[in-house]
Amino acid sequence: MTALVIRDAVAVVEAEGRIRTGDVVCVDGLVVDTPAPADATVIDASGCVVTPGLVNAHHHLLQTAFRTLPGTRGIPMREWLPAMAAAYAEAGVDPGLTGIAARAGLAEALLSGVTTVSDHHLTWPSGADTVGMARAAAEAAADLGARLAFVRGAARDDPQEAALSAEAIAAALVDGRPGGVSADGMLQVAVGPAGVHSDPRETFALLGEVAERRGLRRRTQANEVVDVEIAQQKYGRRPIDLLEDWGWLAPDVTLAHLCAVTDDEIARLAAAGVTATHAPGCDVPMGWGVAPVAKLRDAGIPVGLGTSGGGSNDAGHLLADARLAMQVSALVGPQLAASTVLAMATGGSAAGLGRSELGRLTPGSAADLCLWDVAGVADAGVADRVAGLLWASPGRRPREVVVAGRVVVENGTLTSGDEAEITARLFERVGR
Repeated sequence: MTALVIRDAVAVVEAEGRIRTGDVVCVDGLVVDTPAPADATVIDASGCVVTPGLVNAHHHLLQTAFRTLPGTRGIPMREWLPAMAAAYAEAGVDPGLTGIAARAGLAEALLSGVTTVSDHHLTWPSGADTVGMARAAAEAAADLGARLAFVRGAARDDPQEAALSAEAIAAALVDGRPGGVSADGMLQVAVGPAGVHSDPRETFALLGEVAERRGLRRRTQANEVVDVEIAQQKYGRRPIDLLEDWGWLAPDVTLAHLCAVTDDEIARLAAAGVTATHAPGCDVPMGWGVAPVAKLRDAGIPVGLGTSGGGSNDAGHLLADARLAMQVSALVGPQLAASTVLAMATGGSAAGLGRSELGRLTPGSAADLCLWDVAGVADAGVADRVAGLLWASPGRRPREVVVAGRVVVENGTLTSGDEAEITARLFERVGR
């Protein structure tokens, strides 16, 4: 038995609307409501707020290798997509690059309090070792101690090739596992085309068949500006109409972005039981829109939070994007409360993965948590220490991060990887 106790925190955020004081006791990777064992390791959390580990519901880890590229900022998505594709082709996407980029992106995630990353991988050169690419990302996560939800995506891939690849990846990484989740809960496999702007009905159908056979979650992107424009041009219809016809409005589906949705579409999404992901750190600076999060939540749609990738959002810092989500929410509806957005970044994101054990600190949940030091001058004068996590000190990092009861960040430093070495390897690989 392994036991860990988080002691004397200023506040413990258990779940949305549930904040308490007292200890957090973790035994064998789970939060328990029993007294701490006598031999438990104790972490002094005085001066800290404890939250569940953040869950990044939408990332593209490969793009960690392609940040701030010339010609990729402040442009329409129809220009951005080929610019990024050219950069991928020049670099040569293979298992080596996939693993190195994932390792850097996951290290950044852990150091900013994200314990689970959903990686919607969309770049699959024809004939590539796709199982090797997926395995490289999974091994990077395992080495660092992060949870990974790996999404076998597609972006103009041959539909048959994409489906065969998805089948092979699921067989290699999570064969026979319910929900596509490994026995230890550290790895999950899902599927998802980039969107109707990119992929035809056949791709959605074939990947959907893989998901049904394997019990995998489905994820795609919908209703960014380019998605709506191309759907109208190609099909004379809107993306939500197509997704409904193609069988992709269902409780096992998560839709990222949803910037340009109508009230009628929101009602249809709610009736279908889909979940949603807000990605303001990508959509806002690129001018691609702002999701009406309050309307989505009011309709009963669980909403998570994601950063999207480094090609459009140069940081993988989910708490910083939570702050941005609050700031821009008033542009499309009532301003979101800090507690609401923190819940989106934890339990809301976990709901989209079908992972009720993540994103909360209640008995039986996974022992994934962060200690945020709120004793310094950056939090001086803050009345609500939990709200201050988002409003004050932009870009703050946690002091400690725990995943499955194991300390993976201690005093702001990775315990299972060297930050400088990870960074140097990525620069060496991409020649910058």
